[in-house]
Amino acid sequence: MLTVERLDAAYGDSQVLWSVDLTVPAKSVVCLMGRNGVGKTTLLKTIMGLIPARGGRVTFAGADVTRWSSDRRARAGIGYVPQGREIFPHLTVEENLRMALLGCGRADAIDDALELFPALKPLLRRKGGVLSGGEQQQLAIGRALLTRPKVLMLDEPTEGIQPSIVLEIEDAIRRIAGELGLAVLLVEQYLDFAERLADAYAIMAKGAVVAAGVTSELRLETVKHHLSL
Repeated sequence: MLTVERLDAAYGDSQVLWSVDLTVPAKSVVCLMGRNGVGKTTLLKTIMGLIPARGGRVTFAGADVTRWSSDRRARAGIGYVPQGREIFPHLTVEENLRMALLGCGRADAIDDALELFPALKPLLRRKGGVLSGGEQQQLAIGRALLTRPKVLMLDEPTEGIQPSIVLEIEDAIRRIAGELGLAVLLVEQYLDFAERLADAYAIMAKGAVVAAGVTSELRLETVKHHLSL
């Protein structure tokens, strides 16, 4: 569904990604791990077209999208929930969800988001900015799903969220991949969360993928070597 080949990206003269290779098959969850500052968020932003690729290629559903604008990628079916969620704080929950309907025009109601996250139903008239971190994350994921993506990228969806909501988000991601059939690229720091959800993993260090494979074969020594401080 999504393939990254020898991808380079930079902020001005400072190169961040170095020949990154990554594959996210259809109907699977791939977890991207690594210490802070190794390029995980930059990789997602480059796949989304928010940062131009300096070299390499991004292929989505068989099409080379490397030079496509971010809005064209979104309309084609790449969904993205950024770190920090970036909802509209002065709009209500319902208005935030309806923004997704306007953006891609593939859904005509917000029911799917509310079915996945029923906790949002009593909050529809509440401003996004007053929600808890977990509620905002559910809103951000629900909004992204209303664009009807084929692949969904989530940047640290459990960051700063209480454990009970983490379990709800875990269940939602499992349903997104299993029932809805989406491919999911998940940036996550919690190893146990990744192990329970992901079919495959990739570990980044210094802007490159240094280890990858099937999650069931992920060895503790590999995690300690690349992720421990």
